[in-house]
Amino acid sequence: MTSLPVVNQPPHRCGALLDHLARRLRLRSESVLTPLGLRPRHLIALTVLRDHGGSSQQDLAKILEIDGTNVVGLLNELEAENLIERRRSPADRRRHIVELTDVGAKLLARAEFALAAVEDEVFRDLDEDQRETLYTLLQQVTNTTNAEACTAAVVTPPSC
Repeated sequence: MTSLPVVNQPPHRCGALLDHLARRLRLRSESVLTPLGLRPRHLIALTVLRDHGGSSQQDLAKILEIDGTNVVGLLNELEAENLIERRRSPADRRRHIVELTDVGAKLLARAEFALAAVEDEVFRDLDEDQRETLYTLLQQVTNTTNAEACTAAVVTPPSC
């Protein structure tokens, strides 16, 4: 029997683990969002609008890293449910500013409470301090990638 050569192990990489957890979270999250009439992409858009305030459709597409055509469809769905509103920018009538409505903010809060139970299930082996550390690290990476998306925007939105 021949033995396998010893190969240097690469440093631990988080991508595959994050992908696995993201899939687990996504499946469980969809089961609690569906009764609220929301999909994950709705939740993300509503969260960005709440956290960053009003945004142009173009800048929102860049932050969400989705095609402009797809963001229009997403916003149409949210607007039909009165979760967001689009209005002409007073500074540039060719642009629309997208804002979260009170109805959208309330539904987002309900969704976040429902999702808390999902996170409690998935992250049950982490204590409160570990969860806070994980959140802080993920937020740091998210802020960096959001800043890069804003830098790449033709017109930097004030929320960046």
